[in-house]
Amino acid sequence: MNGELLLLLLIIVGMIGRSPIITTAACILLIVKLIHLERFLPSIERRGLELGLLFLTMGVLVPFASERISTKDITAVFTSWPGVIALLGGAIATYMNGKGLDLLKVDPQLIVGLVIGSIFGIIFMRGIPVGPLMAAGITALLLKIASFLFGKIQ
Repeated sequence: MNGELLLLLLIIVGMIGRSPIITTAACILLIVKLIHLERFLPSIERRGLELGLLFLTMGVLVPFASERISTKDITAVFTSWPGVIALLGGAIATYMNGKGLDLLKVDPQLIVGLVIGSIFGIIFMRGIPVGPLMAAGITALLLKIASFLFGKIQ
């Protein structure tokens, strides 16, 4: 399928699904293609994830920088069940992200399924796309479970 047509389709899907992130990303990439700056696409692909994670992390750390999180709040993380569970959830999520990155290195064509699955999740489940690594991590877990239950999966 023509790249421009696919990006246009993603823009429409993003607007229908009320996902400004997919719509904006597809618009920017379409502009890059239309003004013939395709030579930057490999750099965007290579560094886009890092930049996205950088800005996501910065957004999460703003309460620390603006001093809205106190020492009391930090202490509560280690002394309450919800805080301890949040620590565990964060550790498991980052572990799963690492497994997702490993999976994408071994089987990069899975990104197509991850992107389409993310779009379905945004539109039909009102989900939030936080990145392909978590989706790949969950995919890696599901593949392990499926291979355990059904044997080797091709």
